[in-house]
Amino acid sequence: MRVVVAEDSAVLREGLVELLTLRGHEVVAAVRDGGGLRAAVDEHRPDVSVVDIRMPPTHTDEGLRAAIALRADHPGTAILLFSQYIETTYAAELLADRGGGVGYLLKDRVAEVSDFLDALRRVAAGETVLDPEVVSQLLGSTRRTDALAELTDREREVLALMAEGRSNAAIAGTLYLSPGSVEKYVTSLFGKLGLPPSEADNRRVLAVLRYLDS
Repeated sequence: MRVVVAEDSAVLREGLVELLTLRGHEVVAAVRDGGGLRAAVDEHRPDVSVVDIRMPPTHTDEGLRAAIALRADHPGTAILLFSQYIETTYAAELLADRGGGVGYLLKDRVAEVSDFLDALRRVAAGETVLDPEVVSQLLGSTRRTDALAELTDREREVLALMAEGRSNAAIAGTLYLSPGSVEKYVTSLFGKLGLPPSEADNRRVLAVLRYLDS
C-alpha cells in the first residue's frame, strides 16, 4: 500500500515509517502537522493515511480536524486515526460521512504489530475499524433514548461488535452464539433502526452511525 504518516513525534513517526517499509509498504510522505497531511494527500493520493490526533500548533485535535477536511476534499480517502487519546465530538463527525475506510486505534491498546497492520489493510479496503474503548466512549457520549431504546441488551452487544468491524462469524464466536442467531439479531436491529435492504447503502455501517449519531 501507499501510505502517508502524520505524527508529530519524530521518534514515533520514523518508527512507523520503518515498520511499514519493512512490511513492504511505500510511505510516500511522513509529516508532523495537519497542514502537511493535507498537502501530502493532495499530492500523493495514498491508499491510506495514518494520523495522530494531537499535532501542532495547539496539540489538541488538529489531526482529527485535518482528517475531516480531507474526507470533504477527497471523499472516500482512507484514514486510520492512531492516538493515545479519544476525542468523541470530531470522531463522530468523521464517522458520520458514511464513506467507510475509517479506523480509530489507541496506541497503548495495540498489543501486536500484526493487529495494527491488519487494521490498516482493512481501512484501506474501505472497512470501519474501531477500538472497543473508542466505541464505548462514543456510544456513552452520544446515546439517546429513541429508536435505540427498542434494542435489547443482546442487540446492543451485537451492534457494538459490528462497530469494531467484526463479521457475523466473529460476533458468533465472541458471544458464543450460532451464526444463525447472530443473523437474526442483526436483521432485528436493522428493522428497529429503520434500515431496509438497499443496494446503495451498507446497512452495517449505517447501523453503527445511527448509534453514534443519536
